[in-house]
Amino acid sequence: MKPSSASKLVKIFEAKVPENAISYCLRLWQELPFHFTVSKVRLSKLGDFRFRADKSIQTITINHNLNRYQFLITYIHEVAHHRAFKAYGTSIKPHGREWKAMFRELMMPVLTDEVFPKDLLIPLRRHMANPKASSSTDFWLNRELRKYDASLNGLKAIYLNELTIGTVFELRGRKFKKMQPRRTRILCEEINSGRHFLISGNAEVILSHQDET
Repeated sequence: MKPSSASKLVKIFEAKVPENAISYCLRLWQELPFHFTVSKVRLSKLGDFRFRADKSIQTITINHNLNRYQFLITYIHEVAHHRAFKAYGTSIKPHGREWKAMFRELMMPVLTDEVFPKDLLIPLRRHMANPKASSSTDFWLNRELRKYDASLNGLKAIYLNELTIGTVFELRGRKFKKMQPRRTRILCEEINSGRHFLISGNAEVILSHQDET
């Protein structure tokens, strides 16, 4: 598989990241190319880096529905995985000290109010002191990032970890019932299929009509 083309990536970055970060995002790819795809929504993750020993070009994917700031953070998060594996080998922990150091290094050039709004910089800089496996598990950063999501069209929205067990809610057009907490995620049952999913407790959800008060 050939890596994504520069022209394709420029179009993606123009649509998905802050204007002042476009050239930097492209440069990260040019320095160590990879295949890049904007993915459908996935409940369990914002993006991922897929390492395959039988492939010379690795793959990074990012969910299509992220706002510009969340997309940029997630993109650099995944590029840091790519670089850490390249520099230290595949035996390192995915979110261990090597990845943390790489992520901090790659984020440094964009931690400025020319890229991020000032209200995001405080929780983002705090997050980068010891980055978590996902920005969605950092409550304060995630809460600020959510302010820049597309409008919820006036629907009542709250966080999943604020709901009581058994509450029915909607997430990205799908209906779920909250079941049991599991460390940083919450086990939920999709109403239509009966399938179980682990969803971040910081996910912003909409109360189902039958549960609204």
